[in-house]
Amino acid sequence: MRAASAYHVPDASGMIKLDAMENPFGWPAEMIAAWQARLREVELNRYPDPHARELVATLRTAMEIPAGAGVLLGNGSDELIQMIIMAVAAPGRCVLSLEPGFVMYRIISELCGVDYVGVALDENFALDLDVTLAAIAERQPAVIFIAWPNNPTGNLFDAEAIEQILAAAPGLVVVDEAYHVFAGRTFMPRLPYHPRLLVMRTVSKMGLAGLRLGLLAGDEALIHELDKVRLPYNINVLTQVTARFALEHGAVLEEQAATLRAERARVFDALARHPELKAFPSDANFILFRTPAATAIHGALKEAGILIKNLDGGASALRDCLRVTVGTREENDAFLAALDGALLAMHNEQEGAGT
Repeated sequence: MRAASAYHVPDASGMIKLDAMENPFGWPAEMIAAWQARLREVELNRYPDPHARELVATLRTAMEIPAGAGVLLGNGSDELIQMIIMAVAAPGRCVLSLEPGFVMYRIISELCGVDYVGVALDENFALDLDVTLAAIAERQPAVIFIAWPNNPTGNLFDAEAIEQILAAAPGLVVVDEAYHVFAGRTFMPRLPYHPRLLVMRTVSKMGLAGLRLGLLAGDEALIHELDKVRLPYNINVLTQVTARFALEHGAVLEEQAATLRAERARVFDALARHPELKAFPSDANFILFRTPAATAIHGALKEAGILIKNLDGGASALRDCLRVTVGTREENDAFLAALDGALLAMHNEQEGAGT
């Protein structure tokens, strides 16, 4: 424990916050009023439904979960990842994932005392199927986590390659679809055909990050076993009621997602016009880009009141990389203007040093 580090969330007070893949939009006033009326009916003196049955029924429809599939809810995706790893933890077992990827797969594995195997993506952050299959054959992982789209790179791996991983896997394969509302692709319909496949979702990127609600769907017998690891009453009553209400107004959330998808394309095009930058195509609500002097650019943006994610100094594959969340049009314009200013200042400084 002394060698480990706690997950750090930087203070964003007074800043344009574009570092955490949040939906920047609120709800219309009439929707807020209706939600508050629903909350007044909640009995806070009672424990919540331990199985969140009404919420699960709503999620089945909203997420188009196949009939007969089991559903398990978690306090965000992080708790579901922890449940899965705790359920399979035993001497000699390991968890496998792709890197660079979602850091919590590794962190939770290490905290649960389970070996972690990271398989490197290629130079374009694509899945290297031969290398991945070789690692599976050698290490025989109890669980394989695949973020789809991937975080922090934003890309969707080839679906046929994932099918081959499913065929080769000796244990569970978790397809983490945290950004499904921006990707338009899903493995959810394939659940009936792959008994070891689990599809994980979250409502966080849909504009409900404050609820901390994750969902795991898969074979009913498998979900039944994983449910034994779940702590009782893990989904509080306010989350249950609010999530149901929000999903009943799914058209509002989809309109917001469509706006962000359009802004993603606009921001990507703006980044791509800079010859000194390399922006990576994204199917999520963020864009990864490589820039000279990433840490200096990150600092300049922060001084301008804009917080994005600095990935430089971590995994070698992410050298000189920054990740920006797609925000409102105004937030994106502020980011692009500040980035232009930072790049111009860096260019002028280099020219001055050259003379």
